[in-house]
Amino acid sequence: MFAYIDGKLTFKCPTYIVVEAGGVGYHINISLNTYSALGAEERCKIYTWLHVKEDAHTLYGFADEGERRLFLHLISVSGIGPTTCRMMLSSITPVEIQNAIIKADVTLIQQIKGIGAKSAQRIILELQDKLKKEGPDTLISMPQHNTTKDEALSALIMLGFGKQVAEKAIDNAVKKADQDLTVEQMIKIALKNI
Repeated sequence: MFAYIDGKLTFKCPTYIVVEAGGVGYHINISLNTYSALGAEERCKIYTWLHVKEDAHTLYGFADEGERRLFLHLISVSGIGPTTCRMMLSSITPVEIQNAIIKADVTLIQQIKGIGAKSAQRIILELQDKLKKEGPDTLISMPQHNTTKDEALSALIMLGFGKQVAEKAIDNAVKKADQDLTVEQMIKIALKNI
């Protein structure tokens, strides 16, 4: 529902923040990773995810798009909820979590409070191929001023293609073109070649 909230940071503690945007104060649950990334700025842009339950609507916030993407991967694993994901992101960095899943490091994941041996194995089993396919640097936030090529690559990755495959298809599309391509043209040509 909300992609991000950009506004004045009116309150900050290690578990949640309040961001005022458009005269509304949003209570947003965060991880320690996001808490430390926010620093002492008065204005912030926080990427969000809304968790809707029968008895509550809870907003979760992330310092960057990569952390949110990993959070969404983690909650897709059966038995892992938003609270557990937030605990994971507070215990070790998103990059360490991603590397642990890719390298099948059960002991590192198991060290996180609330994650037992079976949960760690399930996380690795369900996410290892997905994260390998996306590539190691998908948690690095996208540049603010994307080139046409960057935007096309981002779109293909969001469609589920691996980063290396998508980059190769876009490079081929650019080489074969006799003019500058728009993002849409680049994506269409790349999709035909994947």
